[in-house]
Amino acid sequence: MTTITKYVVLGLLCLISLEISAQEQQADSLKIAQTSNRIKSLVELKERIETEEREFLKSEVEAINARLEDDKITKDEAEALKSEAAQKRAQNIENRLAIIDNKIALLERNPEIDSDEQKNAITITFRGENDEEDISIWSIEKNKSKPKVYDERTYSNLVFAIGVNNAIIDGESLGDTYSFLGSGFVELGVAWNTRVLKNSNAIRFKYGLSFQWNKFSPKDDQYFEQNGNSTTLETFPSELRQSQFRVTNVVVPIFFEFGPSKKIEKEDYFRYTTHKQVKFGVGAYGGFNIGTQQKLKYKEDGDRVKQKIRRNYNTSDFVYGLSAYIGIDEISLYAKYDLNTVFKDQLIDQNNVSLGVRFDFD
Repeated sequence: MTTITKYVVLGLLCLISLEISAQEQQADSLKIAQTSNRIKSLVELKERIETEEREFLKSEVEAINARLEDDKITKDEAEALKSEAAQKRAQNIENRLAIIDNKIALLERNPEIDSDEQKNAITITFRGENDEEDISIWSIEKNKSKPKVYDERTYSNLVFAIGVNNAIIDGESLGDTYSFLGSGFVELGVAWNTRVLKNSNAIRFKYGLSFQWNKFSPKDDQYFEQNGNSTTLETFPSELRQSQFRVTNVVVPIFFEFGPSKKIEKEDYFRYTTHKQVKFGVGAYGGFNIGTQQKLKYKEDGDRVKQKIRRNYNTSDFVYGLSAYIGIDEISLYAKYDLNTVFKDQLIDQNNVSLGVRFDFD
């Protein structure tokens, strides 16, 4: 019995030894693959360094030429600045490549040392089933620097607006048909601002793409009923807890924006900023109706019922109108008016009108 026990223990020790050896071999293979891919990434980085420094030099030369055209420096000063910039970039390439070469040599001698460049990269590892296939590593460099554009005339920002919504109806006063507090609008989009004048930011051309949600809440337990080409407001047979009618549009807004700016000048670039400045914009928009929905809430036989009805309701397919805003910095008072009628080919025309607050987040 003792002999059998010895053989069993010996066999277990052999299995454990083989498992440890296999794990060590796998770890060594993984380390070799990782080191190989790190070196490959560093070699690729050397090529990117040369391209990057050339782009920086190109940007600096463009900035120098712009200053020369504006008579801010003489021709001799411009040539001296270009020569100085070229020398600096050449030295940068030489020094940065030397650093990479040293890191490659260090990794080749010491695979266990992590490269500093890997700290600025995202590494993704792909493995086969049961870790039996080859391992490949893909590194994506983060925070890659880019040369500044000397004169950036166009920039983008996020647009968000919210406020009250209603309709101008022939023969009625504003608010007779739709509740002021229950009716509202929301707009969300992106806009681009382009400076119109070369040496002034007093006029900006603003354009973009926005989604608009215009909501109406009829008064006196009324709801919309569509009968063929006719859409009318009818009285609901019981009390309505909620009656909402919403039209969703996608539009292209276009504005001319006016207002003072502050100029920030540096050696290799300049910018205009409207931070804490008054601005005024006037323009128009055009687009399409992409959805119409009516939501009703009421009680029936003691049960609460909620209906969402998606129909065309004869709403206009194309939307277009005028809009304007005035404000300071990112916040503005905003108004828009649809020149198209809410419903097409109806006996009584209704035009959507909105007033709210607009935010332009740079």
